[in-house]
Amino acid sequence: MFANAFPPDAEMARLTARMLWEIEAVHFRSGEPFRFTSGLASPVYIDCRKLISYPRIRAALMDFSCARLMRDVGFEAFDAVAGGETAGIPFAAFIAERLALPMLYIRKKPKGFGRNAQIEGNMPEGARVLLVEDLASEGGSKLVFSQAVRAAGGVMEHASVVFFYDIFADALPRLEADGLTLHWLATWRDVLAEARAQDRFDAGTLTAVEAFLDDPRGWSAANGGAAPAA
Repeated sequence: MFANAFPPDAEMARLTARMLWEIEAVHFRSGEPFRFTSGLASPVYIDCRKLISYPRIRAALMDFSCARLMRDVGFEAFDAVAGGETAGIPFAAFIAERLALPMLYIRKKPKGFGRNAQIEGNMPEGARVLLVEDLASEGGSKLVFSQAVRAAGGVMEHASVVFFYDIFADALPRLEADGLTLHWLATWRDVLAEARAQDRFDAGTLTAVEAFLDDPRGWSAANGGAAPAA
């Protein structure tokens, strides 16, 4: 069980960004953009999977996540915690342990043999399930996982992530239309603010990053990448 500490949201965001920088989970690179599977070119990249290798940092972040969920949703709001394949599975385990709840994990598609299961673990009919993943960008995987839980008789209304891009205007409305409320600790704006506070990069790199955050699809198209439709 966690310590029931409820720091202000701004302080949790600042500390989360600081932790991500400390373990080098965040990368800024304007000269040679990163390329995502969608074809989007980006001067920023984040790898939240690295968090699982840092016990003190992951413990602090999972405590933050639990505090926000209990404060904003309720202390008895969930019956189970489900991790999305694959990055969400360890984070779901950490949160389920803290909240003393059963854990599940959800495949991106049915197993294809045996029981042909998409959800692993025991989920009673009508169970209120919290979805956990490492991050959210445009929200597509959250919809896949929520549909799987609902098809199996569960209720899914909330998803929790460590990091939310918060740069695609359609992301939150897309989730809300599906009946999902997203909860997060930090965004790219928080990470950029911490980079400025620590004087980590030259002004040109920070300007390029901010331009991308303001218009990711436009920046991508102007820098040799695709501009995926909203």
